[in-house]
Amino acid sequence: MSDRFGSDSGPDSGSGSGSSPRSDPVLEATVSDGVCRLARPDTRFLSTGFDGGQEVADAAYNLTVPDGFDDRDLGSYVAERLDRAGFGSGAGSGAAPALLTGVDQAHARRARLGPVAAVATAGISNPAALPIADRDPNADVGGVSLDEHRHDGTVNVIAVTTRSLASGALANLLAVVAEAKAATLLATTGVPGTTSDAIVVGDDPDGEHARFSGSATPVGRAARVCVRDAVAASLRSRYAGTADSIPSDVADADHGVVSNERARVTPVDRDGDL
Repeated sequence: MSDRFGSDSGPDSGSGSGSSPRSDPVLEATVSDGVCRLARPDTRFLSTGFDGGQEVADAAYNLTVPDGFDDRDLGSYVAERLDRAGFGSGAGSGAAPALLTGVDQAHARRARLGPVAAVATAGISNPAALPIADRDPNADVGGVSLDEHRHDGTVNVIAVTTRSLASGALANLLAVVAEAKAATLLATTGVPGTTSDAIVVGDDPDGEHARFSGSATPVGRAARVCVRDAVAASLRSRYAGTADSIPSDVADADHGVVSNERARVTPVDRDGDL
């Protein structure tokens, strides 16, 4: 199934009444054999995935992995999956970034607003809680398995803009997307993320130049809205009408972690090493 991202509207599409006209699709989305390809020629990507970093490629990928997935050789696994899905090696102008998730691509949701498009898959079986209130750093977390390699609860986000961003702005866009993801998850699940979340952001080197991408800029503002709406919609799809439910806390989850240690905090104007 292939679709020019930005050409449709409707429930969970992120095309609310305040959206901009979609005369300039950002991405072409194609789903095959559990792999979602988000294609646009010569896009500059920045990824936090297993093969992360910055690269120029013609697509980014989000792959659904099976239960019991063995992730010891991720590069070979991804190449085999892309071949099986009919996408070849995934190589365009460079090695394409790929994210892994246990969430079926049927629950992927996309959103478009102005110069930004985002796609998200979201599941919360391995929450990563960060308590803010004082608590015992040795508190029991309920015997939860602290397995950071679990993919069934991963929240993956791929967000791309039509703008050409300054290098610092591309890195900052990743931070903006992470903030929007965390805010959305806190509001809907009570945790800011899972143990295996990953993000890819991208820009168009030939697009209109944008020096900044903060939350007050057109790119940052649109990215926050797209990520919020895509993540929330994917969660609704993933858990609606199923026997599964979002864990009420980490102890109620199959896997997860609570970062409840306390760091030593001192003023920086005092002599001494950190």
